[in-house]
Amino acid sequence: MSASRLKLTEIFHSLQGEADTVGFPTVFVRLTGCPLRCRYCDTQYAFYGGEWWELERIVARVREFSTPYVCVTGGEPLAQKGCLELLRLLCDAGLRVSLETSGALPLDGVDARVVRVVDVKTPGSGEEQRNRYQDLATLRPQDLVKFVICDRGDYEWSRAKLRELALPEGCTVLFSPSHEQLPARDLADWILEDRLPVRFQIQLHKYLWGNVPGK
Repeated sequence: MSASRLKLTEIFHSLQGEADTVGFPTVFVRLTGCPLRCRYCDTQYAFYGGEWWELERIVARVREFSTPYVCVTGGEPLAQKGCLELLRLLCDAGLRVSLETSGALPLDGVDARVVRVVDVKTPGSGEEQRNRYQDLATLRPQDLVKFVICDRGDYEWSRAKLRELALPEGCTVLFSPSHEQLPARDLADWILEDRLPVRFQIQLHKYLWGNVPGK
């Protein structure tokens, strides 16, 4: 039997700051808890606490914002079993659903209608050993793989990893500078110098509002 409720840190309406729908008004469902402790984590407040919400209540709250885009994030949303059922219900409601996940937990069971945004943890994250590279081969062209890069060493590691990974054709690869660790311009210059087939991104919401919960 699937879980009927989830521990929730927050639901909020903002502009999507990353991935393929950057700039679109989006509802964010932030679930509580994460088994990882990345050095650059900007959502440590989601590790603990939270409130229990019935799945139907979450879907109803999301629909109140009247936007077609919803992003389920964390923490690590897949750490809660009920996340899979929530994703299905959001898709059934006719929403365009994305999942932001650390890449440390299995992706099987995620509804096929969900756009997966999967991290590949770099050495600078401190969680490189948690990567499940085998899951990357199961991604589809509509899915995205994200490298958060902390320094030049992370960049060179990511560049080499990109060559060895068997990513599906059409799957978008995102290179993002770790906010306040690596100047965005440096990463942009490196990508251009090496002519990498990746999409550079910054976290738009942080440039607009800073590192503020609920934005």
